[in-house]
Amino acid sequence: MGLILDELSASLPTAPEAVRFVIRLLAALLAGGIIGWQREATHKAAGLRTHMLVCSGTALFILAALGTSMQLDALSRIMQGVITGIGFLGAGAILKIESTHQIKGLTTAAGIWMTAALGVTIGLGQLGTAAIGTAFAWLVLSALVKVDKRIDGPSDRTG
Repeated sequence: MGLILDELSASLPTAPEAVRFVIRLLAALLAGGIIGWQREATHKAAGLRTHMLVCSGTALFILAALGTSMQLDALSRIMQGVITGIGFLGAGAILKIESTHQIKGLTTAAGIWMTAALGVTIGLGQLGTAAIGTAFAWLVLSALVKVDKRIDGPSDRTG
C-alpha cells in the first residue's frame, strides 16, 4: 500500500502548479462548452460534451508535457500528434451523400479542430488568446450562419 501511495504522491503537483492546472482545465472546459453549446443548440452531432472533452483533453496533453519540463521540440511533437489525431476525429464527422452529391459535416470537423487548437492554446497558458479565439469561433458558427443563408438561400447547410 505504501508503494501505491508513494507513486501517487510523487506525481502530485505543488499547490501553485495545481492551481494553474485547474484554472487551465476549467478554462478549456469553458471554451469547449461555449463552442459545444452552439453546436448542440443547432442540433449537430458533435455537441457540448464532445467539444468540452476535445478542448480539455487537448489541454491536458499539453499540461502533462509541460509538467515534465519537456523541451520545446518534444512539446512540438506532442502538439503535432494531437493535431493529427483530431484530424482523424474530424474526418469521421464528414459524410458524403452520393444521391444528392452533398458533403455534410465539414463545419463540425472544423469546429472540432478549432476546439483542439483552443485546448492547445489554453494548455500553454495563453488564456487571453484562447478567449479571443473562442469568441471568433462562436461568431463564425453563430452569426455567419445568417450570412450564409442570405447568400445561399434557405437550403440545408452542411455542418
